[in-house]
Amino acid sequence: MNLLAGAVVQLLLFSPFSLVTAAATSPPKEPLLPCVAQSPTTGLYFDLNALTVTPPKYKDGEKVSKDAREDSWPARGYDYGANFTLNICAPVIEELKDVVGVPQARWKNVSAYYEREGEIYSIGEQASEPFFRGRKLVLNYTNGSPCPGENANAPARTKSTMISFSCDREALPSQAFASFVGTMDSCSYWFDVRSSAACGGIATNPSTEGLGPAGVFGVIALIAVVAYLIGGCAYQRTVMHQRGWRQCPNFSLWAGIVDFIKDMIVIFFSSLGQMLHLTRSRGDGNFINAIGGRRSANLSTGRAADIDAENRLIDQLDEEWED
Repeated sequence: MNLLAGAVVQLLLFSPFSLVTAAATSPPKEPLLPCVAQSPTTGLYFDLNALTVTPPKYKDGEKVSKDAREDSWPARGYDYGANFTLNICAPVIEELKDVVGVPQARWKNVSAYYEREGEIYSIGEQASEPFFRGRKLVLNYTNGSPCPGENANAPARTKSTMISFSCDREALPSQAFASFVGTMDSCSYWFDVRSSAACGGIATNPSTEGLGPAGVFGVIALIAVVAYLIGGCAYQRTVMHQRGWRQCPNFSLWAGIVDFIKDMIVIFFSSLGQMLHLTRSRGDGNFINAIGGRRSANLSTGRAADIDAENRLIDQLDEEWED
């Protein structure tokens, strides 16, 4: 009976239904940013956004950024008889007109083209999802101009482009060197782009919020402070046989700093109190002087009035005496 129950449990655990349920309940993968790919072998992320050429911005007739490119990435065609122009994960910044076999509404979406005998041929429209073909990072453009020599009864094929990326650590992050590798039937084109952006090295998904330089510095500083406190306390307690607050590393130094801060606070508030007391004393003195001045003026005025009255009385007595 126990064997039968165990077999039933194993059958339920390893049934296709349980596998489907487990796959359904597994957490979904985090979405990637445009022009970003993750290596299935190393797990590293490759961000190609630095290779995207954007139209330069002008202000008062001058470029805002002197390093901004005025054209897309060129690639020499050599024996093909035409040179190529392409952009990474974005349409070319050149203004295209009369693209062969492409409606006007899609001219602004062309990401790679070449010009031959005065006509412009699209070899692929914008795509921003690079992927890995084995260990090779590639980007595919499709839906270009019609391929030559197509059978009228067969569905029309359009030109396409396959771009592979090679690591070049000597190149700048925003610098790319495009090379035309070849084409078999003037319908599918292959290019190789060398850049340091193809070397990878991003360990986390760029679309997720991570720690910036300030955050990394803060974490390092926090780890250093914790190690200093724990190691110093252990040393003071075990080696120096300190107890209480004296177990803290450099206790005398920190105690001196605290005492200095206390003294500065006392001096500040004492100076502030003296300034307020002096201001109040000056105000009271001015008030007292004002009152004293008024009293002096009143006394001098009263004395002058008494003297005048006495003089008038003396003059009156003199007149009566003469009479």
